[in-house]
Amino acid sequence: MDSNFAAIDIGSNSTNLLITNSAGKTLERIVRSTRLGAGLTITRSLSAESIDRTVTCLSEYALTMKTHKVTEMRVVATAACRAADNTKEFFEKVKIASGLEPEIISGEQEGALAYRGATKSFTNSHDRQTLVIDIGGGSTELMFGTISLKTAISIPFGAVTLSESELHRDPPRPEELTNAISLVSDAVDDAVHMNPDLASADQVIGVAGTIVTVAAVELGLKQFDPVKLHAMRLTRQAVEDVFRTLATEPLVDRVFNPGLPRDRADIIVGGCCLLVAVMRRLQIPELIVSQHNLLDGIVDDLRNKSA
Repeated sequence: MDSNFAAIDIGSNSTNLLITNSAGKTLERIVRSTRLGAGLTITRSLSAESIDRTVTCLSEYALTMKTHKVTEMRVVATAACRAADNTKEFFEKVKIASGLEPEIISGEQEGALAYRGATKSFTNSHDRQTLVIDIGGGSTELMFGTISLKTAISIPFGAVTLSESELHRDPPRPEELTNAISLVSDAVDDAVHMNPDLASADQVIGVAGTIVTVAAVELGLKQFDPVKLHAMRLTRQAVEDVFRTLATEPLVDRVFNPGLPRDRADIIVGGCCLLVAVMRRLQIPELIVSQHNLLDGIVDDLRNKSA
């Protein structure tokens, strides 16, 4: 009997679902903004509204998995749930509403799974020193390896948390942008000091919402097109150009940029600060955009274990 596999990633900004069959064919890939980590930097708690949004989304995902007769699944929670003081309460509500049982994974575990997912579709990654950058809502993971992962570092800044803590004006003032970039640069400096390999990659792959969105804005995509985005080469100059455009526009104007989803427009500048800081500090001339990420790593792991 064929098996279907599912992975759910409960992040600080979005809650995402991937379902594949035993051959690896994608049956569903859904990205939904739930903002579980909204306000977390101030309150240290998941808000009632954020919990309700995310629980509703997960209940719908549970029905979708039932429709596809999923036999193996894994539900992981990342930065927001690692940081919040009421995660247990949130998990209890998820279990009651959907029957799902999320598990918190560490930043290093998150990085390892994202590395596996990001590199799987690039066969030449197995004989090259590869750095994978995964900018999330509440943290950023930097992963380095060749055939397998060697180093995974989690930096405690994401598009949501950096926006909330550092970017208070609309549009942000130059000093706010400078401070945000400096904070991330200092964190990357510390990571490189402890793990010099991060600065010696032969190729760089970028995954997740911020990087995919910057690529979509650079292309001016009026409709999301994963085929055009996957394996796209995104130069640092292009990233800097998108950053300058988005960071100098107020939100009411920013939302009209082709390629920029409205539900990401208020945090994209924070995400750009992260990406710009990492590319500047590590002197990355370009990166390869991957549509595959943490979810793909989880599903690949489930499929291998059931083989």
